[in-house]
Amino acid sequence: MQPDSLFEDIDPFTRVLIVVLPFAIAVCLRVILGRSRTAGWLITLGTAWFAANVLMAPYSSRMRQDVRNLSRRLP
Repeated sequence: MQPDSLFEDIDPFTRVLIVVLPFAIAVCLRVILGRSRTAGWLITLGTAWFAANVLMAPYSSRMRQDVRNLSRRLP
């Protein structure tokens, strides 16, 4: 079982929500709680989660297939 096969059945909007939501929650908590160590760590973890997902996206089977289909359409 490949790691990306867990998320194969999730639609693209839900995938984006899974990536962006932790970061957005961390930013909201920072605004509400102010500059605290916990809020700083949450923003750091949310940013790392976002970056990891963005960097790993080209390795998903769906994106690879989209790139192949696009390259066939281009002259």
